[in-house]
Parts: sequence; C-alpha cells; structure tokens
Amino acid sequence: MAHYRRHPTEPGVDLLSARYVTHRYSRHAHATYTIGLIESGVEEFEHAGSLLRAARGQVVILNPEVVHTGHAGVPEGWRYRVLYPAVDVVREVADELGAPRGTPYFPSTIVDDPAAARLLRTVHASVARGDALASSSALRTALAAILGRHGAPPGRTGAGGIAPPAVRAARDLLHERLTAPPSLEELAEAVGAGPFALLRAFRAAYGLPPHAYLTNLRVQRARELLDAGLRPAEVAARTGFTDQPHLTRHFKRVVGVPPGAYLLGRTA
Repeated sequence: MAHYRRHPTEPGVDLLSARYVTHRYSRHAHATYTIGLIESGVEEFEHAGSLLRAARGQVVILNPEVVHTGHAGVPEGWRYRVLYPAVDVVREVADELGAPRGTPYFPSTIVDDPAAARLLRTVHASVARGDALASSSALRTALAAILGRHGAPPGRTGAGGIAPPAVRAARDLLHERLTAPPSLEELAEAVGAGPFALLRAFRAAYGLPPHAYLTNLRVQRARELLDAGLRPAEVAARTGFTDQPHLTRHFKRVVGVPPGAYLLGRTA
C-alpha cells in the first residue's frame, strides 16, 4: 500500500505515504532530500557502507544524491511518511533563516526528534485535506525546524566528492547515450581507462557502478517525462527501457510505486 503525490502548492516537493512488507528498494539515489518518519515497524537500509535501522518515531534524513536501499527490518514490515523536497526548496528556507550560503547538509541520518515527527505528520495531514494555506505553512515550518535542529553548514552531499576526469567523462557519456549506452569496454576506451579501473573508480565516485547508475538515471528521466504528461509506455521507449513492464519493475524499486500510481498522484 503506497500513495505518492505532489505537494499542492510547492511543485518541488513530493510526498509518499506507504506501508511495505516485502518491497525492497534497490540501490538508488534521489536528486532531492529524503525526510521520512517511521510510523510503525522497522526499516533497514544500506547507507555509507553501513546497514542502519530506523524504528517507530524516528526520522530519517538523507542528503541529495546519496545512494541507499530500503527493506523491512521486522516481519511485519514498516509504515512511513516521507517528504522529498528539492534542493532549491530547502536552500530557500535556509536562506530565510540566515544560514550560510550553499547547499544545506544534514550530518545525522537517523534522529530522535518527536517535535519534527509531529511537524511531518502535520504536513501530510494538511496535504491530504487539500488545504493549500495550511499545507504550505506546515511545509515551511517543518523544513525550518529540521534545518534548525539537524542542519550543518553547507558541505558535500554527493557520494564521493569530486570525481576524476575520466570518471566524470564516463558519467557524461552515459547521460548523452541514455537509450543506447556503450558496453563497459567501450565506455572505458572512450575515456582512456581500463574497464575494471573505471568500474571501481566510478562506484567510488558515485556510489553505483555504471550500469546501476544508468538505471537510476533512466528512472529520474522517466519521472520528468511522467510529470510532463507522457504515458508510461511512451516514457519507457524514450528512456531506454525494453518495454513498459521493464520500466515498471525498476521504477517501483526506486520510487516505491509503479509509474501509473505515480502519474495518478501527480494529476489528482
């Protein structure tokens, strides 16, 4: 059971309410921040080389582009509410608070903060009621509180800092050839590196090997096309997936809902 929707007044913010038992998120990253409240059960997830456990009442905060997974940590699964605010949205709130210029950074991944938990529930409740004024006010209040309690001076939010030139060139080539990517050998030859050396360096820089990075990139592009009003079958063709079921399988492993449910939440 999962419901994914767009914030009614802030297009840079998405919300997810879900209960999962058997669902497993693949290794992936979001361009946005991820701020989730565990309502019941336990979620386990890989993060920065460790397996973490978030239990009822705890708040999970992930910085943008941080690779992670997600699965049930107990037999009954977990239920949670998540905010996905875009970097620009969080930066705007930080600027209003007088924080140092730059991209806000959250050093703690799991926090015990009952006040923040209540504010996250309020955001979700106001959005569910369709109250535009209340939902926008609740969102800003929640982000300001979380920034004030848990934010740190702007810092590195990516997986591996500044990547070597060959690795950056390989990433750029994957972006250019989204629907017709090269093989690992072709990719390595194009950037002047050995295949195994590139594989190792790419994962160190971006948290994913090239093939998994490409899948995550395709899902991000698929979301953009769905937001633009395209249907899932056309989106699959434009993003390099074999067909709509192929898109659906990988989309759900990253986003938490299939493309149709995601599209419904954007237009509801």
